[in-house]
Amino acid sequence: MTDQLTYAVVIPTIGRDALTDLVGGILAGPAPLPEEIVVVDDRRDPDPALRMPSTEACPTRVVASDGHGPAAARNRGWQSVSAEWVVFVDDDVQLPADWTRQVADDLRVLDRSIVASQARVHVPAPSGRPTDDQRRTLGLAGAQWITAEMAYRRSVLLEVGGFDPRFPRAYREDSDLGLRVSRAGHEIRSGERVVDHPIAPGGFLRSVKVQAGNADDALMRHKHGRNWRAATGAGPGRPGRHLLTVLAAAGVVAGVGFRHRRLAVISATAWATALLEFALRRIVPGPRTPREVASMLLTSALIPFAAITHRLRGEWHVRRPRAPRRPAVVLFDRDDTLIVDVPYLDDPDGVDPVPDAVEALSALRRNGIRTGIISNQSGVGRGLISTDALARVNARVSELLGPFNTWQVCPHAPDAGCSCRKPLPGMVRRAAEELGVPASECVVVGDIGADVEAARAAGADAILVPTNRTRPEEVSAAREHARVASSLVHAVDLIMGANR
Repeated sequence: MTDQLTYAVVIPTIGRDALTDLVGGILAGPAPLPEEIVVVDDRRDPDPALRMPSTEACPTRVVASDGHGPAAARNRGWQSVSAEWVVFVDDDVQLPADWTRQVADDLRVLDRSIVASQARVHVPAPSGRPTDDQRRTLGLAGAQWITAEMAYRRSVLLEVGGFDPRFPRAYREDSDLGLRVSRAGHEIRSGERVVDHPIAPGGFLRSVKVQAGNADDALMRHKHGRNWRAATGAGPGRPGRHLLTVLAAAGVVAGVGFRHRRLAVISATAWATALLEFALRRIVPGPRTPREVASMLLTSALIPFAAITHRLRGEWHVRRPRAPRRPAVVLFDRDDTLIVDVPYLDDPDGVDPVPDAVEALSALRRNGIRTGIISNQSGVGRGLISTDALARVNARVSELLGPFNTWQVCPHAPDAGCSCRKPLPGMVRRAAEELGVPASECVVVGDIGADVEAARAAGADAILVPTNRTRPEEVSAAREHARVASSLVHAVDLIMGANR
């Protein structure tokens, strides 16, 4: 790597009290400081607004992600920065005073074949025997690809499509990303830097509540196959034993209900044996206080039912056929999507619609779906196109293909630092706001990865219609996180499929 290291820090948050001190500690660290710190406010109700420390040397921005979970929040963060490296930091970790120097030292020595650097996570051990809740946090110290503090090259995030927002919890989203990056042929390396992850306070039934993560295990199996646990170092788990425990309990109910004494006795013995084995496995390493023992006995009885219920819910969610929902608005990229791409087009006579543009737009309008255009036009910012020429070209597009319900154009150069240029979501959000609909009711149709990324960052659906200039990795990422169509008419078929 060269000495010109550029990195940005992305901190997803739900507004923990330690957040201000975390950001302040980064700003007070030694050079080189990050280009910027992006705090992603993932509260559903961001009130009161977060106020973060900031400096001229390292500005801090707060952006909202509307409570869609840590995976979507991290995507919102990294998609809004331009640095070579993105360092993800959880809002509950504690960084050493010289962390900025340590992270820079780790990243500088990496050649281009290494696309990620994982910090070493230290969990301070509690005094005495750890409780079940504490042992769960202590397990983070050896977790693979954990994003409590993890740096990725922005280029690889673009290649694989970032985090999968279908993971709504801070549970498997980092393992999923790490596994996709690894299977794409890239190397992830552990750095020398160390961060502290304090043990979070638990609760009497906390271990039952965390069983919701079994739904995410179903998604991992669906995406990565039966051996995903071994591939991510997640350990064997207990789904099989939990299922047998639930079946034994069902046998007790059936035996009593049908007055089948032998079935009831055998099932009750099997259930009690399974409960005792599971409870002892959790009680023996712990402090064995009356409260802890009572909690382990109760939760050991409840966990198998919660785990299997969430796993079945997850399996249903990933396997059920999904009919596409009819959107309110379809937003099209302009060049190479609706019209033949002519670099820095400034002549209305050069507007040439692609062959099926009229048919696709007409089908949408016949079904009452509004249409719009969102287009990067950096030629204006570069001084290669005048605003008047751009207006004349766009008027010609409307004449041939309109009417469009909204036009959103980014005239800025790529290095202008605007918030509208795709892959940032500014134009998608502005179009949705102008038409009075949520971004989630919009579909973006484009020909490159930036169109898909802008849609995903705004919370909209996306369909990629590849052309000769679409990179293979952009198509692969779109197949993972969006949809891919062979033509504009095919894209409309995908959009309207549920209603034809």
